[in-house]
Amino acid sequence: MTTAPTAHKGAVGTAHTRVEGRDKVTGAARYAGEVPFTGLVHGWLALSTVARGRIRAIESADVLAMPGVLAVLTHENAPRVATDYTGLMGMTPDPTITVFQHDRVPHLGWPVALVVAETSEQAREAAEALVVHYEQEPHDIDFAAEHPEAYDAGGFGPAVTGKGDLEAELAASAVVLDAEYTTPEEHHNPMEPHAVTVRWDAGRLDVVDSNQGTMWVAGELANLFSLDPASVRVRSEHVGGGFGSKGVRAHQVAAVMAATVLQRPVRVVMTRRQMFSLAGYRSPTTQRVRLGADPDGRLRALEHRSQCLSSTVHEFVEPAAGPARVMYDADAHHTANRVVRLDVPTPTFMRAPGEAPGSFALESAFDELAEKLGIDPIELRARNEPERGPVSGLPFGSRNLHACFREGARRFGWADRDPRPGLRREGRWLLGTGTAAASFGAGAAPSTASLTAEADGSFTVRINAADIGTGARTALTLVAADALEVAPERVRVRIGDSDFGPAMIAGGSMGTRSWAWAVTAAGTELRERLALGDGIPPEGVTVRSDTTAAIGALAQRERHSYGAQFAEVAVDPATGEVRVRRMLGVFAAGRIVNPLTARSQFIGGMTWGISMALHEEAVRDQASGGHYGADLAGYPVAAHADVPAIEADWVDDPDPEDPVGIKGIGEIGIVGAAAAVANAVWHATGVRHRHLPIRPDRVLMAGRDA
Repeated sequence: MTTAPTAHKGAVGTAHTRVEGRDKVTGAARYAGEVPFTGLVHGWLALSTVARGRIRAIESADVLAMPGVLAVLTHENAPRVATDYTGLMGMTPDPTITVFQHDRVPHLGWPVALVVAETSEQAREAAEALVVHYEQEPHDIDFAAEHPEAYDAGGFGPAVTGKGDLEAELAASAVVLDAEYTTPEEHHNPMEPHAVTVRWDAGRLDVVDSNQGTMWVAGELANLFSLDPASVRVRSEHVGGGFGSKGVRAHQVAAVMAATVLQRPVRVVMTRRQMFSLAGYRSPTTQRVRLGADPDGRLRALEHRSQCLSSTVHEFVEPAAGPARVMYDADAHHTANRVVRLDVPTPTFMRAPGEAPGSFALESAFDELAEKLGIDPIELRARNEPERGPVSGLPFGSRNLHACFREGARRFGWADRDPRPGLRREGRWLLGTGTAAASFGAGAAPSTASLTAEADGSFTVRINAADIGTGARTALTLVAADALEVAPERVRVRIGDSDFGPAMIAGGSMGTRSWAWAVTAAGTELRERLALGDGIPPEGVTVRSDTTAAIGALAQRERHSYGAQFAEVAVDPATGEVRVRRMLGVFAAGRIVNPLTARSQFIGGMTWGISMALHEEAVRDQASGGHYGADLAGYPVAAHADVPAIEADWVDDPDPEDPVGIKGIGEIGIVGAAAAVANAVWHATGVRHRHLPIRPDRVLMAGRDA
């Protein structure tokens, strides 16, 4: 018996708990390192202990004689892989993933072998016993401002932009700010480590992985091993966090090699310490910002120059000068991103790449300029609101930044703030408040989806989406329900399987928007077909959508989500301790699909902003080229005691060109958060902190020097 869809509108925009929530809290949801396979064996990566040089010899024989050891893959015996191809979004592959192809060692922690054994304990013991002899060479990890070997590099945008005579406009300005800001190396540290299980099944490569896009991983593996793309299947149903780090990494490639050699299922899981070398990270930055303004605050000159680092084997650019290209205009407007290549691992995308460190410098500089001018920081931003994209010249799709500031200022009590620093005290604590603006691009990428009306009256969505903890699976359930005009309980969403066809990865705050567009298109077509009244056969009725043409037809515009961040801090001048007491973020980020999970996304980003401002810093040892503490004991992050009551809310901001009205919320929460905290610390103490994190020793030293 068939059941026609029941009209039900309005699921989008209402709060819903995660559809997979019960499975996750009861342990029924299995992650990549937990899925059982018959005959499973375990691989353990052995990493280099020198920062630069060559492998002279690997003593594999003794290790192969250890209990349970099945193989030791090295550059001497590993399968060959291809390297001359173009990957996702036109990116060339990072040679770090083409493991065991030569004897060169470009950084500490470079993969030199994979030891495979019957158990993970045996594999680990053997990998740690493996003796590798090196021909060590001098290394250089010294990252300094204006490095002599730095060069202009753009990444996904132009390296350099410029208009107007910068020096002339600075000279003509009534007030000039010239300051340098730095951010340290930072690491993703998702809760779930990078893990993969690989097997050959009837001539097909079957990969169960933790990643941010199964088509991405499947495509890279097919290219690397010269396989027919149809012969590679990658599944990633549940992912315990990614933040940009879970693409294609060395462990997946090594696992495929081992499964090919042994013809048995192979599992490789990175340790937390290995992730510090092999999972990517956010490059440190040194940034110089120069601003020149008239007495009324109108900008005459803006310069934002940023330098980052990358490895010697692959160029990755942290585009920290990017926010200035969107946020503020000036008669003379110049930006530049530069990179220096050092003997370190390759950085990668990390939540709000470019915007997170860039907003710290730019929004701190704006606060400093507001102080010099004697203008309220929010008012200064309002006076420099651009009419079009400062660099692109394109019209804005929508720009509700100052609606965020107005609502945020009202709720935070900004009007009662005395702008003079160092005046508020509560016992031993100095109190201060600060604010900052936020922006992040709102894009969409072509995606496909299929939607089936089942004979029992339910509906099944199949889309190659990735839920990396954001709640995407639940959001797509609500989107599909509205497109079909049925209750969400009648919709089942299946994701994370490369067999479902091409779709956008979970990245760039583009995932949910891209997937929802495809699901809406399929749902609308299916609803219209069912309305013809032909009934549903036992095999169901399926339609498939492809948004390539629709997204390609979009007019060129500056499309962004925006936000206003507010923070109150307490600073103990005797100990240097900084505590964030309260934080508020108000965002203009398109139509909010699920307020429950969306608020979690915003708060998560803001929490990370606190961590960025006060705690996170990976420090490298000049002698070894490695980290002092490559684990969560040596890399401090914000804990519960560091996080106050955080409020996140939004203003009405649907995107009229999106079928659901979505923009994107994954990254915007962290943007500007560190700057708001730093600006609040200045307001509390009267001392500027231009170098993150704002550690107690830096607070004490700055107070002493003030």
